[in-house]
Amino acid sequence: MPRILGESLSDHRELVQRRVFDAFAELMGEGSFDAVTMAAIAERAGIGRTSIYHHFHDKEAVLVAFATHETDAYTTDLRSALDAVAEPADQLRTYVRHHLAAGEKFHMGLGPSLYGVLSPAARLEIREHVVAVEDVLRAILERGRADGTFRYDDADATLSLVHACLSPRHLPSAAIESFVLRAVGVEA
Repeated sequence: MPRILGESLSDHRELVQRRVFDAFAELMGEGSFDAVTMAAIAERAGIGRTSIYHHFHDKEAVLVAFATHETDAYTTDLRSALDAVAEPADQLRTYVRHHLAAGEKFHMGLGPSLYGVLSPAARLEIREHVVAVEDVLRAILERGRADGTFRYDDADATLSLVHACLSPRHLPSAAIESFVLRAVGVEA
């Protein structure tokens, strides 16, 4: 009989999932998605090589579940931070700061370069996570434009451009924040 971690089967699943996600993040930090194997994830997670398949059928399933978990945690934390801020300009500042801070601790790059190696179904699932984050920014931008705080013409283009500004990790956060705010018509 397999060994159960935790007090219950539910605890066991949660612990195994956390270990697998931690192992996956470490391995992605060390190399590419192509270089990651289920055997390496299992070994790093400290679980049996065959038991990982009871939880995930392949590394793409690990990636999608990991992205779901991280996006849910990110958006929950972000929405909580935004709830404490009333004005659209301050919400945009909070969004930018939160995004940049999250990038410092989680920057393995689950972006466009990875899409080419994923199945169409996995690409769609990953895209849903991107949209969840974009929806938060879109709401801030729309509210700011409606009350006259922000000035921009095309919401989709503005959203893409703001996210493009948040990608570089080598620039000072204050410069990025100031640039993004000025781009939508706010004097930073």
